[in-house]
Amino acid sequence: MRRGDIYRVFKPKQDHPKRYRFYVVVSRQELLDSAFSTAVCAPVYTKGHRLTTEVAVGIADGLKHESWITCDNLRSIPKSALTDFVASLSDAKMSHLNEALSIALDLS
Repeated sequence: MRRGDIYRVFKPKQDHPKRYRFYVVVSRQELLDSAFSTAVCAPVYTKGHRLTTEVAVGIADGLKHESWITCDNLRSIPKSALTDFVASLSDAKMSHLNEALSIALDLS
């Protein structure tokens, strides 16, 4: 598991209407390599609002259609649920993701 990996997570919550949702791992690599049981992830939605805290992704990134990584809605997900690997973000997309996370967390 690496930072920037996209996973399909089945039934992310009991009351979730969809069978699965895509997430991008945003935790630092040191945490991912540790025995810590969860990873911080950003959800991927099919609709975006073109906010500075969203990153456009799509077919070139391993998804079936255009979507948006939403950095304003981070989740802690058990690593054991991150088993259905989809793709890894490119360096360029990681740069956009880092910028969006910085804005979402007001780190500037």
